[in-house]
Amino acid sequence: MNGRRVVSDDEVTRAGCRFFLRYGTVDMDRLAAVMCISRATLYRVSHGRDRLLGEVLWRLAERMLSDARRRRTRSGVDGALEITHRFTRGLLASEPFLRFIAAEPEAAARVLLTSAGGLTGRVVVAQQEIFEELGLAGAGADLAYLYVRIIESALYAELVAGRPADLGVAQRAARTLLLAAG
Repeated sequence: MNGRRVVSDDEVTRAGCRFFLRYGTVDMDRLAAVMCISRATLYRVSHGRDRLLGEVLWRLAERMLSDARRRRTRSGVDGALEITHRFTRGLLASEPFLRFIAAEPEAAARVLLTSAGGLTGRVVVAQQEIFEELGLAGAGADLAYLYVRIIESALYAELVAGRPADLGVAQRAARTLLLAAG
């Protein structure tokens, strides 16, 4: 036996989630030490810090989104907006998430808003599933993408434009988009 510890992508993501929830970041050196693996192994399995942050943020967001979907009380356009409202409020109430954005704005923007973290595609697919679940006609991938970008522009306004988040404006714009598409 060579003494090397074998870890799976899922183990790394779960450990990354625990680390992120505790510290509001993912420090690759400290995470490797906590997992009793080398830094090289961590990078090999995770494909880099941005990708791991994306996996961690998606795993945590997926839980919040599932909860928002379960708690939905409305249907149609109002149901989609209700899910979005519950989800975005949860994000803005998440201390680790807010610490990450405040402490690492460049990394946050890169992971949340570009392909580096692998989040955008997943969020768009999830949004398209929500539209389909709610029976919104014409709710294809393009509409889901536009909807997500409208919400992100308000949710991450601090990162994008140095402005405070204004979800009310985004909700009105998203409602207009959905009503025009339907």
